[in-house]
Amino acid sequence: MSTIHYTLLCDGSSDRMLLPILDWLLYQHSPEHAVESAWADLGRLPRPPKSLPDKIKATLDIYSPCDILFIHRDAEKEAYAARLNEITTVIEQLETPPVICVIPVRMQEAWLLFDEAAIRRAAGNPNGRNPLIITSMKSIETLPDPKELLFTLIRESSGLRGARLKKLNLHQRAFIVSQAIADFSPLRSLNAFCALEEQVKRTLTAKGMIA
Repeated sequence: MSTIHYTLLCDGSSDRMLLPILDWLLYQHSPEHAVESAWADLGRLPRPPKSLPDKIKATLDIYSPCDILFIHRDAEKEAYAARLNEITTVIEQLETPPVICVIPVRMQEAWLLFDEAAIRRAAGNPNGRNPLIITSMKSIETLPDPKELLFTLIRESSGLRGARLKKLNLHQRAFIVSQAIADFSPLRSLNAFCALEEQVKRTLTAKGMIA
């Protein structure tokens, strides 16, 4: 079995939660290949690169082999097209492996809000019965602060109170939510996720790796 090696370049450690989503997409469309992922932890370098071109160069120097480079930017308050243009303008000036842009609207945490069972497991209380208000898929991309909503759901589902609740590592638990989700297909109702999946399919087809 041959292997797809990919690297995720993003802004911070919390963005690692995208790795299970990218793994799932690759397995969906190229199940006959194994998948090996790497997160570009450039912050550990003595002099971390600042600009996107320098980050890309450092990532490709350090993380090899790299069949596909995923570059993540949240849309936040910008339009999806504007974020996409930021990345593609830089890529056009560099020699890189195939690049896929990962641009959730508004933040990547929005892509974890649909699975109540995964949130409860990540919070350490899988059998909790307190009601959680889970956002409908129709409105996920319009939420002003998906990260804070995910953190709130983790807190509420944990069943913890007082000092124990304050000690709950919300960033770590959010990453566990992404690991606990087995099926990301509900995200196919979101335009930004569909755009990501189309890029994955085109890239795998071009590399002769499509199922």
